[in-house]
Amino acid sequence: MTRPSEDDLIARFFAPLATTAGADGLTDDAAVVPEGEGDLVVTMDMAIAGVHFFPDDPPGLIAAKALRVNLSDLAAKGAVPTGFLLGLGLPPDWTTDFLGAFAEGLATDIGGYGCPLLGGDTVKVPGPLTLSVTAFGRAARTVRRRGARPGDVLCVTGTIGDGALGLVARRAEREPAASPDW
Repeated sequence: MTRPSEDDLIARFFAPLATTAGADGLTDDAAVVPEGEGDLVVTMDMAIAGVHFFPDDPPGLIAAKALRVNLSDLAAKGAVPTGFLLGLGLPPDWTTDFLGAFAEGLATDIGGYGCPLLGGDTVKVPGPLTLSVTAFGRAARTVRRRGARPGDVLCVTGTIGDGALGLVARRAEREPAASPDW
């Protein structure tokens, strides 16, 4: 099977996601972070198959998780997303179908959260799929953990513990229940 070159891979799957002028169609080795008011807030997280997600998880969900953990960090700082960089370490068994579904997952979140792809890098890796997302945002007033004071309002979205419960449920699907030792 002939695989696309890195340039072809970028042009086919990721250049359509790079919708801002600062990304320059992903034709350059560097991007320009969009100007804006307030502090520039930057965050980066990695995700590795078999460590942070199941290797057989749907590609679109893997993409969403990789981006959303960073968007969550930006939100925690009071920042509005302005763009992100994607580092993609592809294992020997990657397919164009996988990358197509992965790019679709990113496209959905790019549109939903207004956080375009600015650039990144793709490499071959001998091990599992490895992702890195670096997200940028702007905050009029940066919120810091150490800045909380008595009387401040703390807000939580969603249900605390849903991620851990989801992991328990996924593991239960994969591992047969232990037989009772009567």
